[in-house]
Amino acid sequence: MLAIQQITVQVEGKTIIDQLSLNIPKGQVHVIMGPNGSGKSSLSKLLAGHDAYTCTAGSIQLDQQDLLSLSVEQRTAAGLFLGFQYPMAIEGVSTYLFLREMLKRQAENQGKKPPSPTEMMQQIHQVADSLQLDRSLLKRSMNVGFSGGEKKRLEMLQMLLLSPKLTVLDEIDSGLDIDALNVVAKGIAAFKGPDHSVLLITHYPRLLELVKPDRVHVLKDGQLIKSGDISLARTLEKDGYQFIAS
Repeated sequence: MLAIQQITVQVEGKTIIDQLSLNIPKGQVHVIMGPNGSGKSSLSKLLAGHDAYTCTAGSIQLDQQDLLSLSVEQRTAAGLFLGFQYPMAIEGVSTYLFLREMLKRQAENQGKKPPSPTEMMQQIHQVADSLQLDRSLLKRSMNVGFSGGEKKRLEMLQMLLLSPKLTVLDEIDSGLDIDALNVVAKGIAAFKGPDHSVLLITHYPRLLELVKPDRVHVLKDGQLIKSGDISLARTLEKDGYQFIAS
């Protein structure tokens, strides 16, 4: 699914990721943990196509397609979805309108006839209800006045509606209470399947106990220094990152 081979990434001439390799097969959930400034969010922004991040060496393939050669829009059409740590608020654009346009554009990119407005509304309501997202929020401007938990639920709603090949969730659990964390975990669990992969970036093992990832990786100073199963995350919570030598 996702094959990252020996990439080096720079921002304004400074190397922030150094010769990183990572493979995420179809149907698996992989987690990246690491101290602040280790390059976790930088990796997610590179994958999404942020123009401040330059890959100076190595390659990235998504389902055997050269990801780095694609524009942001083309990466989305190829099946990449990024869940933001701090979702953007869009004043004056209703959440309903945003989601309907999203589904319409996805169908067009896939060469399909877009669903009718009624069909899209029913689909949106069904998924929103499964995430315990109040339908009244869908009538409001996108993320305007939403709580942190409501914003993250909306990210999950977009993911489940689009059903992308690869989802990158950048600290989706940041600032969530226990109830919201459980809803997000259920959303990820509902998304898991043989054709979907997830890269989850987080500081906190609590979400991992609910999601049950296939692999946990530790990123430090822009390098992948250790990989393991969920027991690695439990050790990090207990002992911190100091026990791992880079």
